[in-house]
Amino acid sequence: MFSEHWSPKVIAEMNHYQFKLVKVQGDFVWHRHNETDEVFIVVLGEVTIEFRDGHVKLSEGELFVIPKGKEHKPYSTDECCILLVEPKGVVNTGDSINGLTAKNDVWV
Repeated sequence: MFSEHWSPKVIAEMNHYQFKLVKVQGDFVWHRHNETDEVFIVVLGEVTIEFRDGHVKLSEGELFVIPKGKEHKPYSTDECCILLVEPKGVVNTGDSINGLTAKNDVWV
């Protein structure tokens, strides 16, 4: 129902948490979420999440929780679809507002 990359779309909401689908490809930006953890669940494809001290590579069906305040930068060589779980109002670029900052609370 959408094709743009790095622009999360809300598919459900529960107890002030939103479930967002996002298509990713290429590099994102270094950022952190100082107020909340962030859950990545890979639906299709593979994504690598870089940290200043290492990285984690996730494949379809795998889940990873990024602790609040942990600087990270996701990237994917090929298109990847991810389900994000985070509190309503979280900005996709966290503390780094820039050209990849997506409109918030967009539903599909």
